Amino acid sequence: MKQTYTLWDKSKQFFHILLPILITQVALYSMNFFDTTMSGKVSPGDLAGVAIGSSVWVPVYTGLSGILLAVTPIVSQYAGAKQRDKIPFTVIQGLYLSVLLASAVALAGFFVLDPILHSMNLEDHVRETAKYYLAALALGILPLFSYNVLRCFIDALGFTRVSMFITLLSLPINIVFNYLFIFGKFGFPALGGVGAGVASAITYWSIMLISVYVVHKKVPFSDYGIFSKWYKASVKAWVELLKIGIPIGIAIFFETSIFAAVTLLMSTYDTVTIASHQVALNFASLLYMLPLSISMALTIVIGFEVGAKRYKDAKEYSYLGIVLAVLLSLLTAAVIYFFRSEIAGIYTNDQVVVALSAQFLIYAIFFQLSDAIAAPIQGALRGYKDVNVTLLMALVSYWVIGLPTGYYLAANTDFMAFGYWIGLIAGLAAAAVALSARLWFIQNRVYGEKQRG
Repeated sequence: MKQTYTLWDKSKQFFHILLPILITQVALYSMNFFDTTMSGKVSPGDLAGVAIGSSVWVPVYTGLSGILLAVTPIVSQYAGAKQRDKIPFTVIQGLYLSVLLASAVALAGFFVLDPILHSMNLEDHVRETAKYYLAALALGILPLFSYNVLRCFIDALGFTRVSMFITLLSLPINIVFNYLFIFGKFGFPALGGVGAGVASAITYWSIMLISVYVVHKKVPFSDYGIFSKWYKASVKAWVELLKIGIPIGIAIFFETSIFAAVTLLMSTYDTVTIASHQVALNFASLLYMLPLSISMALTIVIGFEVGAKRYKDAKEYSYLGIVLAVLLSLLTAAVIYFFRSEIAGIYTNDQVVVALSAQFLIYAIFFQLSDAIAAPIQGALRGYKDVNVTLLMALVSYWVIGLPTGYYLAANTDFMAFGYWIGLIAGLAAAAVALSARLWFIQNRVYGEKQRG
């Protein structure tokens, strides 16, 4: 990355960083997309099982891997301040931390998975599919978390295109092994939805090994000597990472877990409703990659500018990202509205599921604008290393406003299952308003005074 002087130069640099991140995020999410769609071709029960399994896994993964996102603002600020000698130590400590987190997840899953699934009112086939899908997926937790740290290092230096190529290389691996293990082709066992978990684990090992090779062998990453020197584990460094990472991770967990909670609450409905909800949520989550990618790009560029003490430039980047996200959200909302039945048909051949999914997708339209404001602002605030207040905002927005509203509407009105989606919309809107106020405060009060000083 380099210093920019005009809005046009900022736009070019921002898009140079953003587009590879977007392609990377879509490719990563496509693994879940193909897990869902290919499992749905087996049966609604396999689709529902993968949906339940994903609802348990996604908030755990995004929350804990969110802790590792602390590597991005730390490295980007070191890069902006030209303190590159501190970067290798930070990356290695992040890898140590990723191993600890992955081990903790696997151990906890061994004890709590069965009680969680048995607490739900699921058909036997759905429960078994969810259990063994997650058990297979667990084999890839360690490489997935390690890859996240290496990706943060690569992206923080501005080389987001490299992460894009790594992920694109791994996507065909996921599709091929899904085909082999879900449908039992070429002598492989036909595992249905469980096969999607096996394929994902293999894919996670692939992207981790490719990333290690790139960081160790390819310029400019090899110049940092990440794996050339043995660094002892440092509790002090872990504390620095956790001070930034834990609020990020918990805030992400509060956001993603509310979607998981809604899916789990929907286990009281029939398999068709669960499957239809998952279809709509999966597609809405795919479109969420747009504001999420803008968010990640903003963390990088704002961290770089803040590290160099160019606070006015950091503010201009934040406005650029938010406006872009809002414009794209209007486009995606139109796509959902006009093509909702066709979208549902991608996931399943069951016409009952298609019809109900199309109704759920109407509510997904209203996710778009709130996400377009909230996600980029979260990324901007991470660039400033402002993470603690946003954690509280996420808790109140999603769990004090969103989920109770949805539960009340589902249980006490004719909206029924759709009531949960109205609650999600209310929570996302509240988060957008609160985060907007926080960004204004940080830029105009905290860093505005530093700029004047």
